[in-house]
Amino acid sequence: MQKPVSRRFGLSLSWHFLALLLFGGSLLFGAGSAKAAWSVDPVLRKAEKRYGRSGPAKERLHAWHELLESGRQLGERQQLQAVNQLINRQVRFSDDSELWQRRDYWATPVETLAKGAGDCEDFALAKYFTLLQLGVAPDKLRITYARALELNQAHMVVTYHETPDAEPLVLDNLVDDILPTYRRQDLALRYAFDAQGLYAMKGSAFKRVGSTAELPFWQGLLARMAREGFVL
Repeated sequence: MQKPVSRRFGLSLSWHFLALLLFGGSLLFGAGSAKAAWSVDPVLRKAEKRYGRSGPAKERLHAWHELLESGRQLGERQQLQAVNQLINRQVRFSDDSELWQRRDYWATPVETLAKGAGDCEDFALAKYFTLLQLGVAPDKLRITYARALELNQAHMVVTYHETPDAEPLVLDNLVDDILPTYRRQDLALRYAFDAQGLYAMKGSAFKRVGSTAELPFWQGLLARMAREGFVL
């Protein structure tokens, strides 16, 4: 189901910076692994102290907790559906300038769910880390930069790669259905990253183009997640 135009875009300035680095031949990306080896309980205890033990923020975080507790019993495709649905329902679109009074901010999953709002990268990051925690292998998930062709806008999604050669599935805040990329004619995938490296679309497939280095927004995100109780 297509979302209203008002929810569509909110790509941060750092993505344009990353694009320049990528296609200019220099790589600037966050070092370190992003495997999810954390327990959700300490994370939620810290969140309660910060955001309160009642109210909408608590309810959203509780719904996320329930998914993390029950979702391990689901098959992998069911996990994709459950995570995509929960984040899309619990989070409304909002630009960084409105939400954080900054031109660019990569929110942690806790921050996004506590606020109940975020831009496209926040939707993608929340889904990415939630799926890692549910046990989806890191090499199957990428945070992917795309171009929304009809409006000529930058956008960010999560792509799921069941095997290295499989057609990626797209988890998006614009469209609730999880569809293979060939059915998302409105998107042109450009490049992607995960904990292991940076990838560019070459022809019809992603090809690795470099190893990780330093990306301040990614490093800042991981540092804040560590303070929230995540173990990365």
